Amino acid sequence: MHRFLLKLSSSSTNPLRNSKFQRLILPSLNLFASGSPPPPSANPYSADSFRKSRAFSSKSRALGVRCISSEAGREAIEYDVVIIGAGPAGLSAAIRLKQLCQEKNTDLSVCVVEKGAEVGGHVISGNVFEPLALDELLPHWRQEQAPIEVAASSDKFWFLTKDRAIPLPSPFDNKGNYIISLSQLVRWLGGKAEELGIEIYPGFSASEVLYNASDEVVGIATKDMGISKDGSKKETFQPGVDIKGRVTLFAEGCRGSLSEKIIKKYKLREEVNAQHQTYALGIKEVWEIDESKHNPGEVIHALGWPLDPKTYGGSFLYHMNDRQVALGLVVALNYKNPFLNPYEEFQKLKHHPAIKRILEGGTVLQYGARTLNEGGFQSIPYPVFPGGAIIGCSAGFLNVPKIKGTHTAMKSGMLAAEAAFGALHEGSNMNTYWDSLRGSWVWKELYAARNYRPAFEYGLIPGLAVSAMEHYVLKGKVPFTLKHGKADHEATDLARKCKPIEYPKPDGVLSFDVPTSLYRSNTNHDHDQPSHLRLKDPKIPEKVNLPEYGAPESRYCPARVYEYVEDEEGKPKLQINAQNCLHCKACDIKDPKQNIEWTVPEGGGGPAYSVM
Repeated sequence: MHRFLLKLSSSSTNPLRNSKFQRLILPSLNLFASGSPPPPSANPYSADSFRKSRAFSSKSRALGVRCISSEAGREAIEYDVVIIGAGPAGLSAAIRLKQLCQEKNTDLSVCVVEKGAEVGGHVISGNVFEPLALDELLPHWRQEQAPIEVAASSDKFWFLTKDRAIPLPSPFDNKGNYIISLSQLVRWLGGKAEELGIEIYPGFSASEVLYNASDEVVGIATKDMGISKDGSKKETFQPGVDIKGRVTLFAEGCRGSLSEKIIKKYKLREEVNAQHQTYALGIKEVWEIDESKHNPGEVIHALGWPLDPKTYGGSFLYHMNDRQVALGLVVALNYKNPFLNPYEEFQKLKHHPAIKRILEGGTVLQYGARTLNEGGFQSIPYPVFPGGAIIGCSAGFLNVPKIKGTHTAMKSGMLAAEAAFGALHEGSNMNTYWDSLRGSWVWKELYAARNYRPAFEYGLIPGLAVSAMEHYVLKGKVPFTLKHGKADHEATDLARKCKPIEYPKPDGVLSFDVPTSLYRSNTNHDHDQPSHLRLKDPKIPEKVNLPEYGAPESRYCPARVYEYVEDEEGKPKLQINAQNCLHCKACDIKDPKQNIEWTVPEGGGGPAYSVM
């Protein structure tokens, strides 16, 4: 990061050091300050653009300069608010903070750190978008060229058998919603944030939480760059940077690595007697199909095949614009059979007659996967800790029966921003975030939907019956709250209790092997770096996972990161292909012994989604 930071002299006569606002303005705000528009292909939020930029316009000084200190060879930058993650929640929080500054005629410095090489590059979702939070945040988005164009025009709900799609009454009401690419919407939000003077650092991984002597969070440290696999420093080595904030907001998405540490350290679930979080793995492709089969705005959801009746999950097919459709399968990670392979189940789905007829003759544009929270109301932790708060999917605000979480994530970011502004400018504290959250429509929505997901612990048919009663008759007003079952990793049965599953070979037309799909995700990591996937005990894979659970890590990963190969003695040994990682976090969740720890790789690595 130091390559593109303006280094300040230690001289007391330096006029920048004595600036009123003590702010450092980065090239992110003046990439094209000369007056020339960016080239059409340039992305103003890419790490490469920041690194290559050096020039400052004369306007920079008017905006103020922040000091940079240096401790033990690491640079440190101070902000009022530091936000980890440039997704819907993080950017909504940043934008709301700057809006409040404008309303109150004050100024707070806001920084957003994003591990993806570009804003939106790591963002993937269904996505039938409910614009409620966006209406509140940016009421004029319809007039500002937001990438929200295709209104949902119809809802279909199918129960799939192997050969049939049986229509059922649709429990969904998507009137007023839109079929979008969330990665594109996030890029647009990034532009809105930049217009407000928010500093965005793409391509830098937040690898460590910083604490003060009172055990309060005071920011994050970015990961060192240029470390080889053997731990030695390469010629390109750059130390990480300490980015400190008076308030730190974690918006890392589902199963955020630092967010999880914060939740455990401060016992935030125990604070409000929240249950453990439950998860699902979503696998998605975007196809370009024949125009005669394309029906923009059509929304299809399905239950049943190819999943067995004991495994919760479902599929979706959304007709986007430009002859594109989004196809996906969501598999709850509390499935029991260790031989189940979510990636292969998704390949099977595409051969269902009702799906096949739509895809035939089409082309896959992009592939990706990501875990999502399904714990809902019961699993929300206390989101405030000393020094900041957890927002968005890092806390877990997905509405399972709606299959929507973007609007609730955005609203949580906005509420946290209001609490942070009050704490920094008006003398209140961050606990007002919790109070505001409980008084918001997010809380009411999730409370009404709280019994839907745990009802399926009893199987598909009982789950459908209970959820239908909840949705159509009781409308979330029952006087009890169902509990979740076992944690996802504990739900996995021993291999000897389960039947192996044989999957058909891909045909290369509708179904594909993993390397082909990975290529379509644009995933890339520097191969010469320490693995970001760490085994707490390197002996467990060969001594426990393989003999007792049938090597489940070789199946639940949708990117073939984990595979067993023969060592020099001909014995099976786990090989970790970390360069394949899609950052889905399934391994961190589903490993039976919780032996795999997902940590951030060097900044800029991972998938590069553009239409997901």
